[in-house]
Amino acid sequence: MKQVVILSGKGGTGKTSVVASLAHLASQEFQIVLVDADVDAANLELVLDPEKQEEHEFMGMDVASIDQGKCKGHGICLDVCRFDAIRTNSVDGSTQYNVDTIACEGCASCYYQCPESAIKMQPKQAGLWFRSNTRFGPLFHAHLFAGQPNSGKLVALVKGRARQLGLATSKAMLLMDGPPGIGCPVIATLSGTDLAVLVVEPTVSGIHDLERIMETVQHFGVLPKVVINKADLNLKQSDKIVNYCQTQGIQVLGKIPFDFLMTEAMVQGVPVTAYSDGPVSQALHSIWQSLKEQVADSSIFLPVVD
Repeated sequence: MKQVVILSGKGGTGKTSVVASLAHLASQEFQIVLVDADVDAANLELVLDPEKQEEHEFMGMDVASIDQGKCKGHGICLDVCRFDAIRTNSVDGSTQYNVDTIACEGCASCYYQCPESAIKMQPKQAGLWFRSNTRFGPLFHAHLFAGQPNSGKLVALVKGRARQLGLATSKAMLLMDGPPGIGCPVIATLSGTDLAVLVVEPTVSGIHDLERIMETVQHFGVLPKVVINKADLNLKQSDKIVNYCQTQGIQVLGKIPFDFLMTEAMVQGVPVTAYSDGPVSQALHSIWQSLKEQVADSSIFLPVVD
């Protein structure tokens, strides 16, 4: 099973629209598994209209909790907490200590310093993850609660579940809508991935955005390919991106023209390739044909570096 992720150096490049169209086209030829790895702002489901089959809690880091029955009010926890997560209030004339679970960073300093062992470290729910069915194949996606850490851990979880299902049911490809940027969620997505398709726009900062994600992808030994979205909005910048890719030895899979049909399709909740057969769909068909050849040819993947 080949693992392919669609990434971008920044948000808003049309990455999810590309994923949805590739899912539509790929599912006509292969059995695939889908992952929305953008757990902070998942939106692939807006286009795929999934039916949720399973819902699970995602437990993030441990946070401190004070047992009021054991607490003797020494106040050591207040002194050692560097995150101002210990709160005090007066109860019947005495000071009571409590933990602000939002401010708590789980460092456990209070846990180790409390002389009465009145503090416990307890797991805190940080989000939800789902297994759903779509018309193109099973989808694994998640929702990380606002302000919660461990997004990389949640990405690894949903990707791992999708991979297990794919291997168990002999799926041909794992197709992932990756998170934007170059942070921990992207790194978690790249783990074990065979090929990364980088979606870039022809803007002044487009090459910079491409460089930052290209360096990340190559650092982890994943083969990059490039797609230029809205390529005809700035032909000069598009040419610069093509020239840059040529100097780096990176293949440009294709150029997608700008068309309001892309937005119309999203509003209707369908991939643009299922909504219209215009220039945008034709470009995506061509990109899929090229990508299909890449996925089928295992010799194109970079060797593992010890």
